Amino acid sequence: MLATVASTCFTPKAWALFEDDDARKAILDLRKSLAATQSATAELQNQLEKLKTDNAQLRGRVEMMEKQAEELLAKQKTYYQDLDSRLSHLEPRTVEVEGITGSVQPGEKILYDEALKAFQASKLKIADADFSNFLRKYPTSPYLPLALFWLGNTKYALKDYSGAITQLQAFVKRFPKHPRVPAALLTIANCQLESGNKTAARKTFNEIINDYPDSEATKQAQQVLKNAK
Repeated sequence: MLATVASTCFTPKAWALFEDDDARKAILDLRKSLAATQSATAELQNQLEKLKTDNAQLRGRVEMMEKQAEELLAKQKTYYQDLDSRLSHLEPRTVEVEGITGSVQPGEKILYDEALKAFQASKLKIADADFSNFLRKYPTSPYLPLALFWLGNTKYALKDYSGAITQLQAFVKRFPKHPRVPAALLTIANCQLESGNKTAARKTFNEIINDYPDSEATKQAQQVLKNAK
């Protein structure tokens, strides 16, 4: 009897049953392991995507901060340039004006420019007053030669020939090497001519021709003398 039972329990079919159970268990375990791996992989993928998103947001913030910093630096640069420009108008500065170098006081250039604009706009009485005021206020200015020159021309335009000659002769005497000397002498000669002093005018015209042969003033002087013959 026992032999029969034993024989029945260990038949090939029974061994096959055990083997199927083990295989199914192994498959189930493998499925569980695969599912866990897939879940972990999905979690890692989600974390990776989140990191990418966070990184993109962070990069966007960094770029925005960099742009803001650049804009701030640009504003600061403009501010300091404007401040420097404003301060420069409140402090003396050294300039060169047609070969004359000197210190310019605050407001000095503005007064000179206003006088010159008045002359150019044919506001001759205003120009006369402004240039005269400039000469009194800034006697050592590098703009002094030009102020004398234009004041002389202003007085000539006003037909104040004596005053024009006085100013222009002062200009020529003080600044004999100035590039506007030939033009100043030409105006002096015209003042003399229009005052009726033809002898003095002819002398001045010849002085221009002899001393400044290559100047534009010489061409005009030669033309006046030619027409006077």
